[in-house]
Amino acid sequence: MIKLKNVNKFYNNNGITNIGLHNISLSLSKNEIVAITGESGSGKSTLLNVITKIDNFDEGEIYYKGNETAYFSIADMDDFRKNKVGFIFQNYNILDSYTVLDNVMLPLLLKGMSKAEARAQAMLLIQKVGLAGREKHRGTKLSGGEKQRCVIARALASDCEILACDEPTGNLDSNTTKQIIDLIKEISKEKLVIVVSHNLYDAYEYADR
Repeated sequence: MIKLKNVNKFYNNNGITNIGLHNISLSLSKNEIVAITGESGSGKSTLLNVITKIDNFDEGEIYYKGNETAYFSIADMDDFRKNKVGFIFQNYNILDSYTVLDNVMLPLLLKGMSKAEARAQAMLLIQKVGLAGREKHRGTKLSGGEKQRCVIARALASDCEILACDEPTGNLDSNTTKQIIDLIKEISKEKLVIVVSHNLYDAYEYADR
């Protein structure tokens, strides 16, 4: 699905050039979980960001289904993120003043789906991630694990091919972490899942690579 060939990313700060990514080549396929691990500052999130078009790369090429992406405009990158990628972050990034249902409906409404259709689809996703009965609860009333389940449902609502997870269990206890990882593993049967983690040994428990 995605192939990186000799990808480099540089940062310029007060005339000093720093290397974000150096000569990265790899292939990523559907139906697998790939873990990007390493110490803080090693470039994990930078790599995830260039793959998912949050950020540009400077040299090399990234192919999506065989097509070059170096020519992508800002609009192309926005479209890729909107229609191809679902994001799960450590800090959840849900709208705390919205209910679970409102949060999950949002990407569906942004795609032009009617409110009735969006509601029906969102309820199915809420049930899939184990939040049935909590759909009317606002984000402020949810536990960390429930917030992450809400984020996963919202990511699935975008009907994405790629699920990008940046330290998705970093704020969760060990029991909740296992539940969220099991849920992500189930989702990976239909998608490419990329997980950034500082913990190599935890990654062995769920990642294919």
